[in-house]
Formats: sequence, structure tokens, C-alpha cells
Amino acid sequence: MTSTTQGFGIDIGGSGIKGAPVDLGRGEFAAERVRLETPEESTPDNVIAVVLEVLEQFGWDGPFGCTFPGIVRRGVIGSAANVDKSWIGVDLEKELTERTGHPVSIVNDADAAGVAEDRYGAAADVDGVVIVTTLGTGIGSAVLHDGRLLPNTEFGHLYLEHHHEAEKYAAASVREEKELSWEDWAERLQVFYAHLEFIFSPDLFVVGGGVSKKADRFLPLLDLRTPIVPAGLRNDGGIIGAALLAAERAA
Repeated sequence: MTSTTQGFGIDIGGSGIKGAPVDLGRGEFAAERVRLETPEESTPDNVIAVVLEVLEQFGWDGPFGCTFPGIVRRGVIGSAANVDKSWIGVDLEKELTERTGHPVSIVNDADAAGVAEDRYGAAADVDGVVIVTTLGTGIGSAVLHDGRLLPNTEFGHLYLEHHHEAEKYAAASVREEKELSWEDWAERLQVFYAHLEFIFSPDLFVVGGGVSKKADRFLPLLDLRTPIVPAGLRNDGGIIGAALLAAERAA
């Protein structure tokens, strides 16, 4: 396989750092992904060391993309809800480019998943406004209009009725923590998605994150006018989208 059809993506998460080479023609992993634990002290130095280890495990030597669970503006980290606060203000793009000697593209994790869903997944043939949400420790979001990304939306931090912050009320982690039934959790998701539907009038909702594997347990319980479907790439969209964005930028 030529290098022009292969990219590499890394997904930095609050609990794990995952990476894999990606077949950019098919939108799937070109080899089994590697997952290493996110260091307990998730400082920039500690996390960057793990990112470099993931690259080393594959012997990857070229441009790559990397997601971050927070706001990313021109490679600079703007928020850090689920990792060490010392990340804020760090130019991760510059740091990784200097450390590897290759061009690196840094992107918000949900934005990467959104781009991948638009190109290869559940939103591939959909025009108009698509909202991709990732339900996990928090709630990530990506908005695409005719395939163009509006970066760094943070719908997990919207306030819902009764002054609940969306991700503290309806994230997948909240379901587990409070041992909610699927029905009780779906009632909370209903409040969140009905609010987004009213504000944005989207053409499609796509639901990602690890819990999307069990979409049949909760999506049918929602009552929305907008079609809502599980992510086609399940939890792999972050890596795939990061690799795609990096390859397009390098080209």
C-alpha cells in the first residue's frame, strides 16, 4: 500500500490514548489499534511521552493527526475538562511537530469523529446540518453543514431546563454512576436532544462514543422529529478523522 492512501491518527482521551494507521480510501484501520493508559498525572509532558510511544510502536514516520478532549484553536489547547488543567495554552501542534520532525494536525476529538462520520460513516450521504454527539465521560459535539465543519462547539456545556449542565446530566458516565435504567437515561437524553433540535433544526443527529454499540437500547426511546442514528464508525471516528484531516492538510 502506498503512503498516499495511508494516514495515522491518535486519539487522546481522559482514560486512554489510542492510535492506528488508517486506510484513507476505506476509512478503516489498516492495522489493529494500540491503546495505552492515559497517565494519572495527565500533564502535557506525560501525555506527549505516551503519544510518542504509540507512534514508535508502529514505526510511523510521517505526518499524523491527533485529537484532544477540549477546545483546539490553531493547534493551541483552549480547555481541559477531563485532563490536567496545565494543558490550557499549550501549543500541542508545535510541540509534537518539533518532537517528531513531521507536520501534525491537532483537532478536537468530537470534531475529528464528526469529520469521519461525514466522510465514511452515518452522515456520508446527508446534506444540510448534521450534529454528531459523542456520549462518554462527557458529551462532545461536532456540527457539519454540507460537509463543512464548524469547529469547537461545546454542546456538552449547554445548560438545559432546571439549570442542568448537559454533560453532568446526560453523559454516558452519568448513567453508569447513577445506575440509571436505559429508560431513565433516555428521558435525560430526550431533554438534551430536544433542546438541540429546537435551536439548530438539524437534518440528522449521529450518536457516537462507546455506548453507541448499545444504541438499540436507548435511541428508539427518543421522540424527535430529526432522524437520530448511531455512529457508523462507532468509537473509531476520532482516530480516523484525525488521520484524514492530517493527510488532507499535508497534501
